[in-house]
Amino acid sequence: MGEDKIETAGPIVLFDGVCRFCDASVNWLIDHDPARNLRFAALQGVTGQRLLAHFGLPRGDFNTMVLVEAGRCWTRSTAVLRITRHLGRPWPLLAAFLLTPPFIRDPLYELCAANRYRWFGTFDACRVPTPEMRARFLE
Repeated sequence: MGEDKIETAGPIVLFDGVCRFCDASVNWLIDHDPARNLRFAALQGVTGQRLLAHFGLPRGDFNTMVLVEAGRCWTRSTAVLRITRHLGRPWPLLAAFLLTPPFIRDPLYELCAANRYRWFGTFDACRVPTPEMRARFLE
């Protein structure tokens, strides 16, 4: 990924809106993003579906977190490691693992993604952000 450009105002994290693990991950990212740069959209939502279509990603497969930044997109472990660059210390140091090839890092990511519903459960619907967080969530 990352070849096709689209302009966005800041990094957008696309996540599975019904996954409890993904929801907890978004909450964790919000708590560790001191500059409040990251914005969020459910993969199942209007913005998520539009961005998936633009980048030619499957619109019904929600087994990856997606980062859209600087007009490009990244998936799986690459997305997660690039997201760490926006967090407070010491998390940006994890971006050094981008030097490790994806074929080495992605199998662990894919194992967690394939089992997250079984291990953590699901919600009946996508999250509804609190009023103070609403500005960071895209429809």
